[in-house]
Amino acid sequence: MERVDAPASLRELAAAAARDTQARDVLLARVRDMALKYARVRLGRFGAEDTAQDVAQEVCMAVMTALPTYEERGLPFEAFVYTITARKLADAQRAAMRGPAPVCDIPDEVDESPGPESTAVMRDEAATALALMQQLPAQQREILTLRVAVGLSTDETAAALGMSPGAIRVAQHRALGKLRALMAESSRGGVA
Repeated sequence: MERVDAPASLRELAAAAARDTQARDVLLARVRDMALKYARVRLGRFGAEDTAQDVAQEVCMAVMTALPTYEERGLPFEAFVYTITARKLADAQRAAMRGPAPVCDIPDEVDESPGPESTAVMRDEAATALALMQQLPAQQREILTLRVAVGLSTDETAAALGMSPGAIRVAQHRALGKLRALMAESSRGGVA
């Protein structure tokens, strides 16, 4: 299989995308992966995989629409994508909070999804984790979300947040240490 040399960074891909369809395709694939991971984490409590897919698609369309007029301003391209994704997610979360959507047909097959008890336990554990995360500073919460839940590398997280990789590592270490302390306090019957 022949490997096509493509620019490694999203910034290089964005610059090449205007004149090279292959660079555009690689850019869109990477943007979609980044947006989908982030959307899955943010929309997970709503159980909205389809919505996460839709958000990722909308982010790709918004990036392609904005690409011809995009100007480099010293920030990484990841930060540009991250901003678009955050805005699209806010729209999706508002829509999800409005209420359930009706289904067209009743399914004919057996539902293999977790039962009510498993779902309740997962939601309770997720609520506990979210409550503990809310006690962290906003920047530490965002770093943990991007690093642990979304699975971005230190460099990708640094680029998305406009920080250095070293600062990301230090902030992540401090956030995990604080979470461990909060969990220990919570298990002793302290504040949850």
